[in-house]
Amino acid sequence: MSQPRFQPGSIISARGREWVVLPRSGEQILHLRPVGSGEESTTLVYLPLERRPVVPASFPPPTPGQAGTQSAGLLLRDALTLKLRNGCGPFRSFGNIAVEPRAYQLVPLMMALKLETVRLLIADDVGVGKTIEAGLVVRELMDRGEIDQLAVLCPPHLCEQWQEELKYRFHIDAVIVRTSTAARLERGLPAGSSVFTEYPFTIVSLDY
Repeated sequence: MSQPRFQPGSIISARGREWVVLPRSGEQILHLRPVGSGEESTTLVYLPLERRPVVPASFPPPTPGQAGTQSAGLLLRDALTLKLRNGCGPFRSFGNIAVEPRAYQLVPLMMALKLETVRLLIADDVGVGKTIEAGLVVRELMDRGEIDQLAVLCPPHLCEQWQEELKYRFHIDAVIVRTSTAARLERGLPAGSSVFTEYPFTIVSLDY
């Protein structure tokens, strides 16, 4: 098997910006994430169709004139520390969440990771944090590369709550699919596609 031209983790320049090469990239198809953006901005690039050649990115070395403040340095240190958790430890998602889970909320996550095909019923009491428990499972599977789509089925009055929780706690930008929004979402779709192929993260109302 031929080796990919760009190894995962390398930084390249394409389409006027810099990208990080992700796993599952091949000789002609690259799986890329923009530098400075999250996993929701990933895309695929087919090298033979690119108008301009894709080349390794280079950055000028830092200079003393670019020195920042101590508070900015501490903020950068904390951000790097949190991001490094993505590649070490038993959980890869902890650098991409904005919540500090309680110990019992990790139990469904650990149970899910033991399953070859994740099928899990979370039936905790009201107020225990079932949304967080489900979000932890989803975010972990996403960061492990096991899933790239999500559909939440919920009652109509909970759609906005799910959307807010996923966005601000787990950095998952989902769209709400209900009778009042379906027509607007479908209006700009290419021919032959559906909402669920164009929008990987959806929250579907039960009355849809």
